[in-house]
Amino acid sequence: MKILLTGCAGFIGWHTAKLALKQGHCVFGVDDVNDYYDTRLKKWRIKDIAVEKNFIFETIDIRDYSKLEEIFKKQNFDAIINLAARAGVRASIENPHIYFETNVLGNLNLLQLAKKYNVKKFILASTSSLYAGQKMPFSEDLPVNTPISPYAASKKSAELTCYTFHYLYGIDVTIFRYFTVYGPAGRPDLSIFKFIKLINEGEQIIVYGDGNQSRDFTFVSDIARGTLLGLKKLDFEIINLGGNQPYKLNEAIKLIEKYLGKKAKIQHQPLPACDIPATWADISKAKKFLKWQPEVSFEDGIKKTVDWCIENWKLVSKIVLKD
Repeated sequence: MKILLTGCAGFIGWHTAKLALKQGHCVFGVDDVNDYYDTRLKKWRIKDIAVEKNFIFETIDIRDYSKLEEIFKKQNFDAIINLAARAGVRASIENPHIYFETNVLGNLNLLQLAKKYNVKKFILASTSSLYAGQKMPFSEDLPVNTPISPYAASKKSAELTCYTFHYLYGIDVTIFRYFTVYGPAGRPDLSIFKFIKLINEGEQIIVYGDGNQSRDFTFVSDIARGTLLGLKKLDFEIINLGGNQPYKLNEAIKLIEKYLGKKAKIQHQPLPACDIPATWADISKAKKFLKWQPEVSFEDGIKKTVDWCIENWKLVSKIVLKD
C-alpha cells in the first residue's frame, strides 16, 4: 500500500514507519518536527529512516491544509495513518489551544482530504486518557464522555469527527486507543526515558504521588504491529492496544535500576489532578478483529529500552528533559 503517515518523526511514528517499510509498503512521512520535546531525537529518527527505500519525508504541519493538499494532488494514497498529535496531559492544561488546533483541526484537514481524494482507509491514534474515572479493565464501549484534560478532550473530539466522516462518506476508520507506550528512542517527556537518563547520570528523579499508581505499559513494537494490522477493512472500530497487565511505577523504577546497575534518587511530589491512578486495557477487540496481543513482556521491554539508551548514550546524554 501507499501510506501517508503523519507524525513520522515521533516515537510511535518512527517505529510504525520502519515496520511498514519492512512489510513492503511505501511510506510518505510528514512531521512538523516541533519543539514540544528536544528536536535532536526527532531528527535522529528521521535520519534513521531516510535511507530506507520507498520512504519520502516532508516537513509539514497537519494544520496547514494547502500544503497537505499539494501532496494529495501528486500522490495516490491507499491509506492515512494519523499519528501526528500534540501529546502530554499536563502540558495540555498550560496551552490547550495548540492541542485542539493540531489534534482536532489537523485531523479534520486529513479527513477532508481523504474524502476529496478518495482515500479509503483512515487510522487515528487516540489515547487511554479518555478512560479516566471508568471501571477497569477499560473496554471500548465505556461512556468516555468526561475527559479531564484538554489533551483527552481533543482526542475525543477527533474520534467523533472520524465517525462523522465514516457515516457521511463511507471512509473505513480504525481508531486505536494506545496505553502508555514505551521503548527505544522513546519520548523524553515520559517517565521511562526520563528515569533511565537521570538514574544513569546519578541525578534525582521526580515521582508524582507515592509511585504506586499503575500503568498498562505497552512496548512500542507491539503498538506499531497492531497499528498496521488496522489497515484491513473494518468499517468503523475503536480498538484498545495495551499491555493487558498493569505495573506500578515503582516496579518500573526497580527494573530500570536492575538493568542500569544503579540506584535511583527519588523525590516525591503531589499527584496532579489530571493524572489518573491506574490504567488497564481490555484487549478483547484487538484479539477478535486483528488477532493481536502484546508479545514483549514488561521486563524484556525495559531491558531493550535501557540497552538502546546505553548504546546511543552520545545522543541520549544531550537530550534536554521537560516535565
